[in-house]
Amino acid sequence: MDRRTFITKAGLAGAGAAAASTLAAPAIAQSSPKIAWRCTSSFPKALDTIFGAAETMAKYVNEASDGNFQIQVFAAAEIVPGLQAADATAAGTVEMCHTASYYYWGKDPSWALGTAVPFGLNARQINAWFYHGGGNDLMNEFYNSVGIHALPCGNTGAQMGGWYRKEINTVEDLKGLKMRIGGFAGKIMEKLGVVPQQIAGGDIYPALEKGTIDAAEWVGPYDDEKLGFYKVAKYYNYPGFWEGGPALHAMVNQAKWNELPKNYQALLTAACEAANCDMMASYDAKNPAALRRLVAGGAVLKPFSQEVLSAAFDTSAATYAEISGTNPMFKKIWDSQAEFRKDAYLWAQISEYTFDTFMMIQQRSGKLG
Repeated sequence: MDRRTFITKAGLAGAGAAAASTLAAPAIAQSSPKIAWRCTSSFPKALDTIFGAAETMAKYVNEASDGNFQIQVFAAAEIVPGLQAADATAAGTVEMCHTASYYYWGKDPSWALGTAVPFGLNARQINAWFYHGGGNDLMNEFYNSVGIHALPCGNTGAQMGGWYRKEINTVEDLKGLKMRIGGFAGKIMEKLGVVPQQIAGGDIYPALEKGTIDAAEWVGPYDDEKLGFYKVAKYYNYPGFWEGGPALHAMVNQAKWNELPKNYQALLTAACEAANCDMMASYDAKNPAALRRLVAGGAVLKPFSQEVLSAAFDTSAATYAEISGTNPMFKKIWDSQAEFRKDAYLWAQISEYTFDTFMMIQQRSGKLG
């Protein structure tokens, strides 16, 4: 090949590469458009772990898209009140929200199954159900009916059972108790004599301080310390049997979800999964030290009695059967969770439980360092 032929062919090759690059540019632009969304949270910024899950999700989406897909997170009440986040999303007031599905159970009890119900799945189990047990598809079958597509985006792990002005030892002690308790759990506690109050996180302390309520549950040591409940109610009960593994969701307006390019849908899904893992890890890291501080500050730890737990379990089972008889969607989702729960606890009591129980004994013996 002579020098002139080589230069000619090289020039053609370069021109071809440039043309290919030019042709590819519009396709890339179409798949990565500039999008700016607003996400309204059901939580105040002061609760950095639970509010922070939405910020973590938004950060991953922004960075992974080179800033093309931006989600701005707003705290509760900055756009709409915390307990109206899902309504605003369904209506298209905002593109998405970060919330707890069970806040809206009053519209339909099926909403509760997306977060937690009494004596349901723990955090690991509900994630397994969502991702590998058909749970996401079942919940979105329900959410889609109201114009929402939802993605799991956070979990607190098993919660504490709340703060009480008086000791709770028997079912009789629950009678007439005005208690802030979220979601479907209030229905169960009501049957045990409690007068449930649904109050957003940022409004709980004033209600407890003024005596408007006698007891309140929120999440666990880290958040409860921030909210200051120990200053006005000293008895700290456990476990929060109504929230063994409460999941949060990023809920997206269905039409907006459908408009997203597939790569953005995949990116948002992955970001929510990452935030889901991160939030659980954050609580596991922060709760131990917070619990020590609460006890040092005067909190009195009290386990619920077997009488209370057994009565609540039986009441819950009867309630699920009652609702299932009139609500086909609730029955479909609950049957799936209940079947998954049976096998999940069969496995959990073998290796995990045995290992954890042994290690807890070593911790109590002071052998863990």
